[in-house]
Amino acid sequence: MLVWRTLLLLWAMAEATKDCPALCTCQALETMGLWVDCRGRGLLALPTLPAYTRHLLLANNSLHTVPPGAFDHLLQLQTLDVAQNPWHCDCSLTYLRLWLEDHAPESLRHVRCASPGLAAHRPLGQLTGYELGSCGWQLQESWAYLSVWWDMVLVAVALLGLALLAGLLCTTTQPLD
Repeated sequence: MLVWRTLLLLWAMAEATKDCPALCTCQALETMGLWVDCRGRGLLALPTLPAYTRHLLLANNSLHTVPPGAFDHLLQLQTLDVAQNPWHCDCSLTYLRLWLEDHAPESLRHVRCASPGLAAHRPLGQLTGYELGSCGWQLQESWAYLSVWWDMVLVAVALLGLALLAGLLCTTTQPLD
């Protein structure tokens, strides 16, 4: 019976690690899940990651950005190390920042930006939305101009109202008995 358990465990470990990215090493964990080590492999982009990844080490690579939704299929992911990468901290890194805030907020201190100039050498967690860029949240150009005209109309109506009020106050000089 012990031989069958050992064979079953070996088979489970082999199955779990078969989807390991080529440049990474994977180790099956005793409690199911994978330890995926991609540290220092010169990665320029995230590899396709196995669904049972529990610990993911991506430190010391050449990663600049993380595509939105990159970790959504990794339901067991507990540890993510993305330090020592030349991160380009603009709105394309918003997904990584939000994921880390939700799952590993302490690691935001270790994610340092390499570019652009406004964010360079600063931790990702300290950047404001303005410093990350507009991220497409601006009004469409036609609506932005309409907004300026709308503001001018409101100012004109307010001035007209003040002028009418002043005229009304000036015409009623007779005391009320």
